[in-house]
Amino acid sequence: MARKLAVIGAGLMGSGIAQVSAQAGWDVVLRDVTDAALTRGTDGIRSSFDRFVAKGKLSAEDAEAALGRITTTTDLEGAADADIVVEAVFEQLDVKHEIFRTLDKLVREDTVLASNTSAIPITKIAAVTERPERVVGAHFFSPVPMMQLCELVRGYKTSDETLARTREFAESTGKTCIVVNRDVAGFVTTRLISALVVEAAKLYESGVATAEDIDLACKLGFGHAMGPLTTADLTGVDILLHATQNIYTESQDEKFAPPELMRRMVDAGDLGRKSGEGFYSY
Repeated sequence: MARKLAVIGAGLMGSGIAQVSAQAGWDVVLRDVTDAALTRGTDGIRSSFDRFVAKGKLSAEDAEAALGRITTTTDLEGAADADIVVEAVFEQLDVKHEIFRTLDKLVREDTVLASNTSAIPITKIAAVTERPERVVGAHFFSPVPMMQLCELVRGYKTSDETLARTREFAESTGKTCIVVNRDVAGFVTTRLISALVVEAAKLYESGVATAEDIDLACKLGFGHAMGPLTTADLTGVDILLHATQNIYTESQDEKFAPPELMRRMVDAGDLGRKSGEGFYSY
């Protein structure tokens, strides 16, 4: 199996995907639009490796070798000879379209073009390329080095071979895959967490129970590692609002209609952990 990967976007997700892939022996080119973004991404990878080394989960030599397999660039041309490209940029269709249009002209005919989107239908992303059968969803979870799941999403025209090669790549980085066979907005995981967060936020908004008690119910009653409102704060209330809105727009299913409370929180800048205030104070 060829082992050249390009990751487009050096944020939390992109740098995490680059990290686990380099650790698995892939040669990785990490691309972002500014050198500052690339520096932040590679600094994050280095400190993550340092933590693994300190805990004895990775040798210093293996960490250095993995770092040595990552190169950075601000030019999309860097993806030209990749076997697989994973796009991990903003959840905005027009931004993704621009990248996939360019990649379509740049990369080899047999290159797999994957998107790490959590809610946008793959068929919509693939529509701007001449190779929709080679476009697939590869939705990793944050933080990528710790989370075991990868959700593989089949677009309307994704080929079996593309899906198989993407699974092979994801499994090579130590992930366990689930396959989404029908390209619905939000796939499996984002639909499940969105429905849970929306209902939890409605219960909280209407004074049925405190945020703490709603989360405790899910942890102790259902064995969840983390309650839905804590999850919303960790992910970002704005990001979950955007995801639920996307699914609601596509499906017109009322259970995904985000409650007014979430909109007002975002308007006020209470985005969760990253702003210091969300359903909880940090």
